Amino acid sequence: MDLDTREWQRRDASHHLHPFTDHQQLRDKGARIITRGEGVYLIDSEGRRILDGMAGLWCVNMGYGREELIAAAERQMRELPYYNLFFQTAHPPAIELAGLLAEVTPPGFNQVFFTGSGSECNDTVLRMVRHYWACQGKPERQVIISRRNAYHGSTVAGASLGGMRGMHEQGSLPIPGIVHIDQPYHFGEGQGMSPHEFGVARARQLEQKLLELGPDKVAAFIGEPIQGAGGVIIPPESYWPEVQRICDHYGILLIADEVICGFGRTGSWFGCDTFGIRPDFMCLAKGITSGYVPLGAVMVSDRVAGVIERGGEFAHGFTYSGHPVSCAVAIANIRLMQKESIVKRVHDRIAPYLQRRWAELSALPIVGETRGKGMVAALEIVQDKHSKTRFPATAHAGLTCREFCFDNGLVMRAVGDTMIISPPLVITETEVDNLVDLARRSLELTAERLLV
Repeated sequence: MDLDTREWQRRDASHHLHPFTDHQQLRDKGARIITRGEGVYLIDSEGRRILDGMAGLWCVNMGYGREELIAAAERQMRELPYYNLFFQTAHPPAIELAGLLAEVTPPGFNQVFFTGSGSECNDTVLRMVRHYWACQGKPERQVIISRRNAYHGSTVAGASLGGMRGMHEQGSLPIPGIVHIDQPYHFGEGQGMSPHEFGVARARQLEQKLLELGPDKVAAFIGEPIQGAGGVIIPPESYWPEVQRICDHYGILLIADEVICGFGRTGSWFGCDTFGIRPDFMCLAKGITSGYVPLGAVMVSDRVAGVIERGGEFAHGFTYSGHPVSCAVAIANIRLMQKESIVKRVHDRIAPYLQRRWAELSALPIVGETRGKGMVAALEIVQDKHSKTRFPATAHAGLTCREFCFDNGLVMRAVGDTMIISPPLVITETEVDNLVDLARRSLELTAERLLV
C-alpha cells in the first residue's frame, strides 16, 4: 500500500495502541513509519536510511533481508503452516530444532519447552520451578529471587519477575512469591568500592535474602547475564561466580534469562558461556530466529527435566508452542550462524573492534563512562564527568540524545540518561565506524543543547 507518511500516521493514531508508549504524546508527534530493512539499515516512509543500532529490539542478529530465513518460512508455510504439540503429537520442525538447541547450548541441556516469546519463557519457568519442587515433596519452596531493574518480560509473571518500578506501579505487581535484591550496577551504585568488592557485595545480597526468607522457602534465583533493558548493566567479574556459589551451597535453582544475551550477542553462544554460569534453566527467544518470526524456548537441565518427567502431567502450554514455521526459521537461522561462523566472528573480530571504537566516545565532555561486552555497549550521559553528576531530570538528557540520533540516521536507545546499543551481529567494520560517528555527532549536539 503506497501511502504518504502523514496518512500512515493518521491511520496509526486512529486504531493502534503501541507498547510502552505515552499515547497522547505519540498522537501529537506522529509515529515514525519504517517500511523496509536492508542489512543493518532501516528505510522509513520518507526514504531515509537509518542504521539500526539496536538490531530491532535486540533480535535481528543476522540483519534484514536474509533470503535463507525467508525461504525457510515459505517452504514450511507450504508444507505444514501450523499444527500444535498437544495430544501426544509432534512435527519435524519442532523435533529437529529441539535437537539443534541441545547441540548448541551448554552440556547438560537436552530438553526444551517451546513458547512464543521471552515473556512466555519466564512465565513457563516460574511454573516449572514450582512444579519441580512440588514433585519432590517440597511445595513450600515457592519464592523466586530476582533483581531490581531487571527485565524479564511484560506479562504478569514476567513483569513481576522483573524489577522495574514503573511496571510494578501498574497492576499491583509483583505477584506474591517474588522478591528482589539490588543490581550489580557499579557506575550508578558502587561509589567508593572497587568493581571486585562491589560485585561480591551485590552477589551476597542473594545469600542475605535467602537467610532472611529461609532457604527452605526459596525455589530459585533468576538473572540476565547482562541486564539489557535496564541499561546494559555488565556485572563485575566477581559477581556471577559468587552467585553460583550461593545457589550451589543452598541448593536453589539458577535461571539464566538469555533472551537478549543468547545466540552470539556476548561473543559466546550464550551469556552463561561468557560468564561461566551453570544454570538449571535457560530462557531463549529474540535471536533464536533473528526476530523474523516469534519463538521462545526454555532449556531445561537434565536433572530438572528428570524430575518433571516423572511428575505426571505438567499442565501448561500455548497454542503456538513450537509453531512449525517459527521452528523452521530458527533451524535455518542457527544453521546460517554456524555456516558463517558468526559467534567466532563476533568474539575474534567485530566485537573487539566495536568496543575499541565505542570506548573513544568516553573523551566527550558529557560521557561519564563507556562500557560493553561482545555486541552490546552503553555510555552514561553526565553533566560533570569528574564528579559523575547527572543532568537534572527536567533536562531529559537521554531522550534529547535519542532524538538527535534519529534525526542523524541512527537508532540508539535511551534508558534514563544511559544510551545503549546492540547492533546486528553481521555489522561490518565500516558500518561500526558509521555508527560511532553518528553517535558522536548526536552526543555533541546534546552537549550543545544542555551545557549552556
